[in-house]
Amino acid sequence: MRWLAILWLALWVAPAWAQQAEPACTAEVISIQVAKGDADGNRPTPGQWQPATLPDDWSARWPDYGGTAWYRIDWRRLCPDARAGQVALALESVVMAGEVYINDERIWRDAQLTEPLSRSWNMPRYWLIPESLMRDGVNTLWVRVVGVAGQTPGLGPVHLGGREAVQQRYEDLWWRNRTLFTLNLIVSAVMGGLCFCIWLMRREQRTYGWYALMALFWVLFIANVLVTSPWPFSDSVTAAQANIMVLVLYVACFCIFTWRFGEQSLPRTEKALWTLSAALLAMVAFAPRAYLPEVQLAAVLIVSAIFFVNCLQFPFHAWRTRRPEHGMLAVCLLVFFAASAHDLLRMLKLIDGENSYTPFTSVVVTLCMSAVLGLRHARSVRRIERFNQELADGIEQARTELATTLEREHTLALANARLQDRLQIAHDLHDGLGGSLVRMMAMVEQASAPVQSQQFLSMLKLLRDDLRQTIDSGSSAGVKVPATPREWIAPLRHRFMQLFDELDIGATWRFPDRWRTPPSALQCMALTRLVEESLVNVLKHSRARNVELELRQSEPGSLELRIEDDGAGFDVGAVLRAGISVGMRSMHTRIARVGGKLDVASRPGQTVLTAALELRPPQG
Repeated sequence: MRWLAILWLALWVAPAWAQQAEPACTAEVISIQVAKGDADGNRPTPGQWQPATLPDDWSARWPDYGGTAWYRIDWRRLCPDARAGQVALALESVVMAGEVYINDERIWRDAQLTEPLSRSWNMPRYWLIPESLMRDGVNTLWVRVVGVAGQTPGLGPVHLGGREAVQQRYEDLWWRNRTLFTLNLIVSAVMGGLCFCIWLMRREQRTYGWYALMALFWVLFIANVLVTSPWPFSDSVTAAQANIMVLVLYVACFCIFTWRFGEQSLPRTEKALWTLSAALLAMVAFAPRAYLPEVQLAAVLIVSAIFFVNCLQFPFHAWRTRRPEHGMLAVCLLVFFAASAHDLLRMLKLIDGENSYTPFTSVVVTLCMSAVLGLRHARSVRRIERFNQELADGIEQARTELATTLEREHTLALANARLQDRLQIAHDLHDGLGGSLVRMMAMVEQASAPVQSQQFLSMLKLLRDDLRQTIDSGSSAGVKVPATPREWIAPLRHRFMQLFDELDIGATWRFPDRWRTPPSALQCMALTRLVEESLVNVLKHSRARNVELELRQSEPGSLELRIEDDGAGFDVGAVLRAGISVGMRSMHTRIARVGGKLDVASRPGQTVLTAALELRPPQG
């Protein structure tokens, strides 16, 4: 078993031994030269070449030149033991587009070498050079570059050597120049979308809205690093102008976001910021092409200064407020300041370095905003818990107060109900029993002989019937409405006609044969009391010789009762203002209670009472 294990281990590590033992080729660069080329892509003649070093920006050599340049790199392959081996090639950047030849064979070409140019300025390239293209001794790498004046045209570093070393270098370049920026773009877009959704749900949270707008412009700005075409713009210069304008808007929104987040009130500063931003946008948009590089550089320096000043002022504000979320954002801004300052100095070639730290800031932003959102969420939860507790206490207190109030209102309602019952009984006694007493008193006074016992007993029975009717009226909602108007008025007509005949008072009763729409029990009772009270008033006060009662239903939904006499009349307004007539108040109250209206008009020789009711059709 021990020997089998040793044999398995030897077979497992054997490929690694074989790979380590295989020698790797390297490449030695002999010379690097550059020369201008023509628009047709022809290579320069031997007398045009100039020595160069990579990376190369030909703006220093040929100011304001835009067009084609050829780079010639002579190199030889170095392999151990004089054995041939493959050589790899990697280009860091071609600004702006180009094509590559090994000796005289083209191995790569950009899609567009005329405007709109392809954008290879941040696109690493890698090739494993085929053995068929190699020569013994000196080989030549030809790189044609098509650049735009003012856009740092030229060729970046070139790496020639063994496959593993160059491939590792290419992967590092791809991670640094492409992957990090892609991650930055994705994270920024996600955070911006999240804040935009929060702002949509709660418009008063303007901080999130400004962050979403800032993230939008940042995504557009970072996309410039990744796109390989100037679309939708017609040329590279217009795309560069748009990118600078996006940077201006990003910095403006960034400042507004930090001020809103920190609850800083800076109205004059904000007005100055937007004014300066508008001026920069106009300057970049309308600058002549000859001065565009200087204008773009000035715009970048101005907005960078604004960005740096804002990154430095906020930590002082956070120190004054001592709020945790302000402190978190202040730390984040200091990281921004350091990364952006390093990359700006590197872009201006004031410092050396290969690494760009701006792509890493998205991670800092994510951590910072996550911490801030978490902190605010926890604070909101605590606030909601306190609010719920206060709400529960308030509800309990309100419940107690409501119970006390309801008990007090119940007591008042009972007292009011008793009072209403007493008033109702008083009205009923006045309208019903009182009218009967008045009739009987009038009969006794008008009698020519003493009242016989049988007649007196009849009067008492009539009073008893009126008293029963008064008692029953307390539940009049359940009383059955007479089938016809004449059936309803018959008892009243019988009572009063006997007295009217004895007093020689003429009475006319005009009532229809049937109801078009019958009144309710309460309405019927109210009309009964109105007739009784009005006829009693005729007997007591009017000295009338004729009385006319008429019931009309011109429409199915209405009913009108009219009572007219030719008595002495009275001043209606004075009686109502004096409030001395219980009967008058009782009649108005009863008719109003059943949804009707009573109109009283009186003058010497004529008094008219008109009661109008709105009727509801009977329920099926």
